Amino acid sequence: MADSNQAGMQTSLFGDLFSAGPEPPEPKPTQRPRQSAAQRAAELNRILSHAAYRYYALDNPEMTDAEFDRLLQELLALEAAHPELVSPDSYTQRVGGFVSEQFEPVTHAARMYSMDDAMGLDELDEWLARTDEALGASEANPVAYTCELKIDGLGIALTYRDGQFVRAATRGDGTTGENVTANVLTVRDVPGALAAAGLEHVSGRGLGSSVEVRGEVYMPKTSFVRLNEDADAAGQQPFANPRNAAAGSLRQKDPKVTAHRDLATFIYAVADTAPLDVTSQWEFLLWLRSCGFSVNPNAKRCLSAREVHDFCADALAHRDDLDYDIDGVVVKVDSFASQAALGFTARAPRWAIAYKFPPEEKRTVLREIRIQVGRTGVLTPVAEFDPVVVAGSTIARATLHNIDEVRRKDVRVGDTIVVHKAGDVIPEVVGPVTEGELGPEHEARPLWNMPELCPSCGSPVVREEGEVAYRCVSIDCPAQASERLIHWGSRGAMDIDGLGDELVGRMVEQGLLSDVADFYDHLTEDALADLWTGRMSVAGERIVVGKTIAHKVMAQVEESKRRGLAKVLFGLGIRHVGANVAASIAKSFGSMEALSSASTEDIAAVDGVGPKIAESLHEFFAVPHNLAVVERLREAGVLMEEEHREPERPQTLAGLTFVLTGSLESMTRSAAGDALKALGAKVSGSVSKKTSFVVAGEAAGSKLAKAQQLGVPVLDEDALMHILETGEVPA
Repeated sequence: MADSNQAGMQTSLFGDLFSAGPEPPEPKPTQRPRQSAAQRAAELNRILSHAAYRYYALDNPEMTDAEFDRLLQELLALEAAHPELVSPDSYTQRVGGFVSEQFEPVTHAARMYSMDDAMGLDELDEWLARTDEALGASEANPVAYTCELKIDGLGIALTYRDGQFVRAATRGDGTTGENVTANVLTVRDVPGALAAAGLEHVSGRGLGSSVEVRGEVYMPKTSFVRLNEDADAAGQQPFANPRNAAAGSLRQKDPKVTAHRDLATFIYAVADTAPLDVTSQWEFLLWLRSCGFSVNPNAKRCLSAREVHDFCADALAHRDDLDYDIDGVVVKVDSFASQAALGFTARAPRWAIAYKFPPEEKRTVLREIRIQVGRTGVLTPVAEFDPVVVAGSTIARATLHNIDEVRRKDVRVGDTIVVHKAGDVIPEVVGPVTEGELGPEHEARPLWNMPELCPSCGSPVVREEGEVAYRCVSIDCPAQASERLIHWGSRGAMDIDGLGDELVGRMVEQGLLSDVADFYDHLTEDALADLWTGRMSVAGERIVVGKTIAHKVMAQVEESKRRGLAKVLFGLGIRHVGANVAASIAKSFGSMEALSSASTEDIAAVDGVGPKIAESLHEFFAVPHNLAVVERLREAGVLMEEEHREPERPQTLAGLTFVLTGSLESMTRSAAGDALKALGAKVSGSVSKKTSFVVAGEAAGSKLAKAQQLGVPVLDEDALMHILETGEVPA
């Protein structure tokens, strides 16, 4: 997709970014500028620490023992001649080995902002026109823009001091990120030091300076396929898409796991341009390449809206040809001086915008509409169709929410249907193809209807007056039991990592679990290790979970005991008690004992609860079996108390506007709105082009339709719960 005319577009000290010449060589030791004893000691400490990390932490040495010993002796000699250089941090003062300190907070050198989106070419043109006007553009003096592919990865900040890599951090909330230095050291294309050609254009040749560059960590599509094939062979839950795989790999507590994942980077931004001898984004990209960073070759400097349009169209046409996911194009004002003049809004730079690709649509055949029974007994119709690759991942199913939605979309088994991902996130059935040769038989196919009996337990299905949902009325329904157990281990509840849907289903089938207390007083590591995964080996033998996975899961189960009362309340799956309500109740009562003995009126008096939720809680504690489960949890050591303080919530959603539509299962819309506002978001009652996200629950109506018409990203309830738990929105 690179434009063949790009080479002549920018005169630069660095030459052509896209030339086919060799990569700039790393400086050799003999090319090193003269250093003071302190500088050489610092460099030796960095080299020795990195080599020890590769040897001890990764079992993957990159230096011979002889070379390591030579450098260590040089450092010892330096410190002997200059005793003032000896410090507790010196490698000579360490005991052999490596202890990883993961995920400590890191404050970025400057805030990492979000990006405003253009959901269509008309919005992109409006932004271009406003920017041209603000900068006084004319036909004789056009504004130059740099267009770059929008990588669907995980934001990262890399800090270099004295030209040497010292730290890596995730984007986090934009101000503070997670220290993932140990894991980023395993990513092969992250340079350990800035190349000599790049240092020529850093103030002081990099000595005494600090530079923080930004970009994306991603997983190539081919690597993602191999990772999921390995996960499937091991009976593990596969990743949903390459971005999730990259994020999960980078946040591993054990760097050895990250080292075995094929991660890569594209770098494209800097916290502060002051230390650099560059004046524009285009020159900056060239500088990054001269330093040895991985820079996406698909970029172009444009001098008109037409050139910007052409780049966007070319990127969209060729997105499937790339070995990494992109979801749009980032357009930036090229001149750094002009960027400074335009400045920032509260959440995003005025000098850049992300043109988002329209949802990628694919055609496939609807094979079945099956029923999924949720933890509260709600029956949800789910479309099962021939697998298709959409927005970077393979999908073969999508929720149809309820019978009203099935009727509205008029989808029938056997139809050729159109599917996409709402907001490039949530699989969705758009509707049947009814025109041309693909659709004449649609009307002849029978309408689909909700079953009268629960497909899991055979109990009657009811639809209460005023509700859209159909429910199974049996409390012994095995499908509900599995869903409740899955919910207990989910991120918003007890956060038991490694506890996937399939694993829980197998444990229920084979009698290891029946209620949530079984995790703590019945499940054993040996029993889990011997659990049959449902797969057979080539030799015809049963494949079991195995000791390694069983040990990790049981360690997570043990760790979950300390989550606290709010997580326990939410994890129990009490109807109408969502995460936000559970937190309010836990804060008010402080302990499970106080809550279980409280009256309905006392519970209803809690801010944001009300009589409906209070009655649901009262009914829960009135059931002897439920009380017995709670008591078993207590006896197993699960924490049933909560501190009486309001947790501080960073305003990570400031500048974003949400619209809530449809009914939510885990909380009321009002409670969800309050929770979003607590994170700094604005909650609106109507959808417009300025809406950031629409959260669609069951029976979502005209607001969902308008969001789809305007291209506003649509989130489901799971995505909402992720936002409320982490303060982060989907990419």
